[in-house]
Amino acid sequence: MKPDRLPQRQKHGGTIRRLRADGAGEGIIDFSASMNPYPPNVHWKPDLCDLREYPDDTYMELKEAIGSAFSRDPAEVTVGNGSIELIRIYAQIFLSPGSSAYIESPTFGEYAQSVLIAGGRLAEEPEDATVRYLCNPNNPTGELLVREEVQQILHSCKETGSRLFLDEAFIDLADPRESMADHRDSDLFILRSITKAFSVPGIRFGFGFSDPDTIEAIETVRPPWTVNRYAEAYAIEALRHLPDLLHSRQMIADERRFLTESITSLGLFCHPSQVNYLLIDTGRDAGALQHALLRQGILVRDCSSFGLPQAIRVAVRTHEENTMLIEALSACMH
Repeated sequence: MKPDRLPQRQKHGGTIRRLRADGAGEGIIDFSASMNPYPPNVHWKPDLCDLREYPDDTYMELKEAIGSAFSRDPAEVTVGNGSIELIRIYAQIFLSPGSSAYIESPTFGEYAQSVLIAGGRLAEEPEDATVRYLCNPNNPTGELLVREEVQQILHSCKETGSRLFLDEAFIDLADPRESMADHRDSDLFILRSITKAFSVPGIRFGFGFSDPDTIEAIETVRPPWTVNRYAEAYAIEALRHLPDLLHSRQMIADERRFLTESITSLGLFCHPSQVNYLLIDTGRDAGALQHALLRQGILVRDCSSFGLPQAIRVAVRTHEENTMLIEALSACMH
């Protein structure tokens, strides 16, 4: 029996493996998971990983590689089994029964999930919160705040005595110049990921930056050896390819423009996006449209779990695949 204090499990995209296991996913194009359609070519050989020994739980080599890529000291770096692990751990440390967090909707549901699991509550105003969560660029809207706007939010947090949890999981596919990764402040935690930028969701690797005391607390709560040797080896190699993401961003921008214009021509509203996904207001039940598109061989994200029952989110994919999405949408709208 589930304890009464636990919230309902969050729904996510990326269900293509389950669909395939059920025999319904063959030939389906997955627009529900927002991965880089033009990832860098990372020359990585899993057989070079020595799986006969535990990983080094300090992850010093990995943290040094991250620190070198982002000009941070290894003591300012934490790592985890996907960014969600770090979201959960952060809430466990800084939220407790009676404390509260401010989360502006719509956004990634795991922030609220982690707050509630930690025993916290959701505040209606940012000045009433112990922690404020900010997703930049935001999921699912695709809106990107510039550095100055984020710095203003951080300043407001400091005035009210709250912390800022800043999720930049998608910023490498938007504009990394707006990242706060080089900003040092004990009230700021910056979450990053390689999953989206390098299109490797199966690796499950996330990392974050903050002051050494915050990092030490996270490392204390983090279960031992959560980053496996495959993920560690891949991440170290992938970090060398961060400059290659410029090409990805250019290609994504071209395809995003094509998708936005094509979707708008169908009479649907596309929220302005600066990343590799689009939030679409459909004017109809999103679940029914999702099922209709699935029959056309297209899997999209039903945004009901974001509190948007008439919206879907679609990834920006290759031009050929994007054209197929538009054709399927057109067929379903008539």
